[in-house]
Amino acid sequence: MLKQQLNLKLSQKLSPQQIQLMKMIQLPTLAFEQRIAQELQENPALERGKDEEAYEDDDRDTYEENYDEGNEVIETEFDVDEYLSDDEIPSYKLSANNYSADDEDREIPYASGVSFNQYLLQQLNTFRLTEEEKEIAKFLIGSVDESGYIRRKVSEIVDDLAFTQNLYTTEERVSHVLSIVQQLDPAGVGARDLQECLLLQLERKTDSPSVIHAKEILTDAFDQFIKKHYEKLQQKMSISEDQLREAIREIEMLNPKPGGSYAGNTKMIEHIVPDFTIRIVDGELELTLNGRNAPELHVSSEYTNMLKGYKEAKSKSKTQKEAVLFIKQKLDAAKWFIDAIRQRQQTLYVTMDAIMKHQEEYFLTGDERKLKPMILKDIADKINMDVSTVSRVANSKYVDTPYGTKLIKDLFSESMKNEKGEDVSTREIKKILELTVAEEDKRKPLTDDRLAKILLEKGYPIARRTVAKYREQLDIPVARLRKEI
Repeated sequence: MLKQQLNLKLSQKLSPQQIQLMKMIQLPTLAFEQRIAQELQENPALERGKDEEAYEDDDRDTYEENYDEGNEVIETEFDVDEYLSDDEIPSYKLSANNYSADDEDREIPYASGVSFNQYLLQQLNTFRLTEEEKEIAKFLIGSVDESGYIRRKVSEIVDDLAFTQNLYTTEERVSHVLSIVQQLDPAGVGARDLQECLLLQLERKTDSPSVIHAKEILTDAFDQFIKKHYEKLQQKMSISEDQLREAIREIEMLNPKPGGSYAGNTKMIEHIVPDFTIRIVDGELELTLNGRNAPELHVSSEYTNMLKGYKEAKSKSKTQKEAVLFIKQKLDAAKWFIDAIRQRQQTLYVTMDAIMKHQEEYFLTGDERKLKPMILKDIADKINMDVSTVSRVANSKYVDTPYGTKLIKDLFSESMKNEKGEDVSTREIKKILELTVAEEDKRKPLTDDRLAKILLEKGYPIARRTVAKYREQLDIPVARLRKEI
């Protein structure tokens, strides 16, 4: 049995323009510039240059043209004057010879040169190798990772040479060539683990009592060394505390990642451009938005002339009407894009201004212990925006302060009650924990239990497991691994 039923349903859907605006708000400065470049390339109606309000609400013309041919109807209804610009001066004339020494350099330098593996291959020319040894050496160098290690077993390399290079050899032959590869610069390259990497570097040093003891420690007592069992090391090596200290100092000067020391490494490095700048002027905070977030865009003069020609034409053909519909689409897209940029600027500034005022004490002093508890909802309520909008601003934007460039999301933290019942930021507790560990006696590092008691004495009642969680978030090792002699 069929039934008809009427249901009322409320739903909220974002328009494509709103979705695009949210995506634009999330973009950091560099990605935003790339988005603008993409839009300029895809939309010929959009150009860089001075953006002027060239129309009045009471000075508009509406064109309604219907072309009827059979069943086909083409409608053209839009406000031409809304997109027309009075700026008749070409942008290049406004830009020429107008740069000062204070202008921002918008060009990003890119590294160039040979890669780390190519650098190693070039060094092979200094060795006399047979054709087979050269092939093995090239394969081994191709297996070196960014840190400078070959993290594979010799037996696996022998199998791969047979299957991929059609080169049948033995483990002894590969081990011999590997010893040659390990003679390349930087010292330690081609090692299969940390122990071998450190020993390879020590082999290139002139023998001295400290170097000899360091070699013995790495060779015979590596496990005790990495666990920092210094008393056991002294007993096993039959050396004094001073001799052990000198040997450890020799090891600490070695590079555990020799690949990272290659000066010509072309690994891409993230280029951070601060989206905001906060300065202290006469004891007051001053916020500015990076000018690269406020580009000057306007509608193309060529498209303006097309519209003027269409407006003045007495008779309008079907082809003209179809062309002007295309122009209208591009003009709509250009106008929306310019409006979206303005909304983005306003959203970024309003959000960061609220954050700055909330954390005013921190920005004036630079002391992380002055950070107030702050969550996304606190800022969202202040600026009457959605939490997701604040999140988009905070997660991908940086602010340049007198104390360095900060990721905005790092300024957010949850609250915790101190012994006085006051809300304090977890960032404040982490900073005090970090300072306490920095000031401890490294011969007898503080355990998590002891750290919890010290924090309690300072007015922060937190459990040992919470101390352990904060310590891990700060990348502070356990007490045993912080021990020094």
